[in-house]
Amino acid sequence: MKKNSVTTISRQKIEGSKIAMLTAYDFSTARLMDEAGVEILLVGDSLGMTMLGHKDTLPVTMEDMISATAAVSRGTENALVVADMPFMSYQSSVYDAVINAGRLMKEGMAGSVKLEGGVDFAPHIKAITEASIPVMAHIGLTPQSVNALGGFKVQGKDEESGIRLIEDALAVEKAGAFSVVLECVPAGLAALVTKMLKIPTIGIGAGADTDGQVLVYHDMLGLYGRKSPKFSKCFVDVGAQMKSGVSGYIEATKTGSFPAKEHCFSIEEDLLERLRDYADKKGEDKTG
Repeated sequence: MKKNSVTTISRQKIEGSKIAMLTAYDFSTARLMDEAGVEILLVGDSLGMTMLGHKDTLPVTMEDMISATAAVSRGTENALVVADMPFMSYQSSVYDAVINAGRLMKEGMAGSVKLEGGVDFAPHIKAITEASIPVMAHIGLTPQSVNALGGFKVQGKDEESGIRLIEDALAVEKAGAFSVVLECVPAGLAALVTKMLKIPTIGIGAGADTDGQVLVYHDMLGLYGRKSPKFSKCFVDVGAQMKSGVSGYIEATKTGSFPAKEHCFSIEEDLLERLRDYADKKGEDKTG
């Protein structure tokens, strides 16, 4: 299978081939998803909630992202690995944006970075791409701006915000982004933006007419243990299977049915007898 790159992803829009993207945060999961044929693995700052237990993405650090990205990269042969730039790793200045994007590429071995924001962050995207680092943009609902947005709400539902979304999309494309995530956008507006742009759009809660889809794999596999967003779908309830497996392990351990003989290592009886004699002698010496 050919290694996916920003070039192959861009070609999929031209060819009309939908792009499949999922989050991943560790080596083992990345390897399984890569073998299954996912084209893009996103090391999302959603790890703050799914892996670290935070209530949102804001506490995630560069060190968190570099560590997770490196693990995913080591488990990936074919997928394009995209690393999220965490909160305040790029908002402070264009300079910081380039330096931190470079760290994700150099230390995390990412194939691309992703950052949230449209018109206001076009200069950051331009500078990063000029440093030969591919950028995936992210507009619509931008979780790092959840406090400014007043919560996790659908974006572009009125004329003003719809126009702003269109302007954001055009700005990130002009700045050099090779693709853009549209999150929590009305399906009709997402379809309009997708048709308008030359770069691929990847939807999450943006309908079926985007060039691709992305989901947090914990939602897709029933692992998060909390109510999933409206736009998500549980394709297989791995969470329930895991609970069943753990319950079975606990019961087998407590009843003594595990480990069974086939799970144990043997020892020659005459050797065991000599060791018993030795242990008995040591016991006598200890009590004597």
